[in-house]
Amino acid sequence: MNPFKQPLLGASALAIALAQFTSCSVAQAANAPSADPTFGPLKHVDAGLLNVAYAEAGPADGPVVILLHGWPYDIHSYTEVAPQLAAKGYHVLIPYARGYGETRFLSASTQRNGEPVALAVDVIDFMDALKIKSAVLAGYDWGARSADIVAALWPERVKALVSVSGYLIGSQEAGKAPLPPAAELQWWYQFYFSTERGKAGYDKYRHEFARLIWQLASPQWKFDDATFERSAQALDNPDHGAISIHNYRWRLNLAQGEPRYAELEKKLAAFPAIKVPTITLEGDANGAPHPPAEAYAKRFSGKYEYRLITGGVGHNLPQEAPDAFVKAVVDADHL
Repeated sequence: MNPFKQPLLGASALAIALAQFTSCSVAQAANAPSADPTFGPLKHVDAGLLNVAYAEAGPADGPVVILLHGWPYDIHSYTEVAPQLAAKGYHVLIPYARGYGETRFLSASTQRNGEPVALAVDVIDFMDALKIKSAVLAGYDWGARSADIVAALWPERVKALVSVSGYLIGSQEAGKAPLPPAAELQWWYQFYFSTERGKAGYDKYRHEFARLIWQLASPQWKFDDATFERSAQALDNPDHGAISIHNYRWRLNLAQGEPRYAELEKKLAAFPAIKVPTITLEGDANGAPHPPAEAYAKRFSGKYEYRLITGGVGHNLPQEAPDAFVKAVVDADHL
């Protein structure tokens, strides 16, 4: 979850867009691609340390949009966003992050590292594997953080940025500073994960835990059991627990990152400005920890716009307000 944290397509257009989630000539995993009931056959590509599973939609020669999901959610946060963007001519890619869905590490010996910069490097590796020079990046929660980091460190790879809850780049040093008690209370799960009891509890009650996070983060979102279970399956990835626990322990300096990312972490610790065209979004009923817009506005030094999405919209903004999210992607692309 974040460290601080409107009309739909017609039925025929939606059907056409959904039908575009099909296989292409990219390198596939050794096994046949699995079929997702929403997106059709998932695709696989070896990228950096991972074999990444991802959904795809829209024309192959369209401008690329990469949609990044959060914790504890999955690619189905973009069930309505993706076909709308595909219908507008975008080439939409939605990868499962490390520790989610069918994405797997290529080596059993690779550290199951949840360090935020590692997930951002995964995005660069994914783009390289698919020979994507630049793309519009859009995300929320962990996905927004990854998108922010890529935009800050590799601005030439980001045509435009859409980030829910704004500037989410942090550091272990910044994480040492105590917050007021009410703010610390919102981070109960981070402290829980710092214990072996919390690690065991997340493994034992993972789906129950995720459902509770969904409810707390989006108190006015009335999702049904089928919607939740569709996404919760992605949390059964064998590396999910290790990635999640390491991520939150790393933030409290209770777990270390890898030396390969040390220089990148130094750059991020200086809180670099994001220069690419950006639209940040916030739901008016976001129950997750998140900073006020005025706290991060100056971190965006290029063309920039902030939008508050009203109507009881919580933390999982692309799934709760897909039309507003789509509009932000299109508008950011034309800033």
